[in-house]
Amino acid sequence: MMVDKAAAIKQMDEMGQASVPFFFFTDFLGQKAFIKEGAADDTFDGVRFQFNKNQKHPSGSKSPLVKYPVSAHTFGQAFNQVIDEINFGNSFLVNLTFKTPIQTAWSLEEIFEQSSGKYKVLFDNQFVCFSPETFVKIRDGEISSYPMKGTIDADLPNAEELLINNPKELAEHVTIVDLIRNDLSLVAQDVTLTKFRFISEIKTQDKNLLQVSSEIKGKLMEEYHGKIGSTIFSLLPAGSISGAPKNKTIDIIEKAELQERGFYTGVCGYFDGKNLDSGVMIRFIENIDGKLFYRSGGGITSFSNEASEYQEMIDKIYLPM
Repeated sequence: MMVDKAAAIKQMDEMGQASVPFFFFTDFLGQKAFIKEGAADDTFDGVRFQFNKNQKHPSGSKSPLVKYPVSAHTFGQAFNQVIDEINFGNSFLVNLTFKTPIQTAWSLEEIFEQSSGKYKVLFDNQFVCFSPETFVKIRDGEISSYPMKGTIDADLPNAEELLINNPKELAEHVTIVDLIRNDLSLVAQDVTLTKFRFISEIKTQDKNLLQVSSEIKGKLMEEYHGKIGSTIFSLLPAGSISGAPKNKTIDIIEKAELQERGFYTGVCGYFDGKNLDSGVMIRFIENIDGKLFYRSGGGITSFSNEASEYQEMIDKIYLPM
């Protein structure tokens, strides 16, 4: 069922304390959540989810994804607004996103079934998500996070070297790693950066992308099972898709994007009665009055180039099939 923040925290804490398995997802700001008790891979009131499963390969072929992104001029207006805020010292990093109309012969259900993704969610023909990004994992009293920042076309010559040596990408990644480390310190002890800037490849319908992640870990208190909801909501919104400092950056996002994100860039997760796995709901398609919209974007820093950021926003509109 859909509940507000206070009710979600209470319900998740109680189910965690009782070792009751449940699935959940939240909106971007953590103001509301869908929570349902049940075993993994169940269908709950029109909701389906799959985490870390082997994916099918599509049978047959359909027309490719057609994108209708905002104009470079429209993007530039929001980009420059964000850059002004950064230059004024109000933020170091702002995750700027846009809603792009798309056309595809695939239904949301078909996209859910056929796409690859670590965290896949289908909600009542309202949205489908196939995210590659982990939010947090909790296992045996340890919490870990894997912020993902830095993207490049894998087919470019020396793509990996270009990505790792790009000063803008480095600045963006370091800022988010520092933010996530501080966030985890709110709920855990001995927070440590255990892996820094490792690369993964994502295959899409028209190109492959390289993305950079890091790993941060900490130790939870012994009574953490009774604070599953409190822990998750204290970390929202996710730092990798908001920015730093978080509160001021959220204000900048709301002014620049001019529309609520809703469940896009919220988090989804599953608690199996002992451990928890959760993802950031990026790579997100929503159905609004029968029309499909793809949400995408990227992190803006003082090193950002407007044309490159515009292209990255477009590159992230894909079906991972």
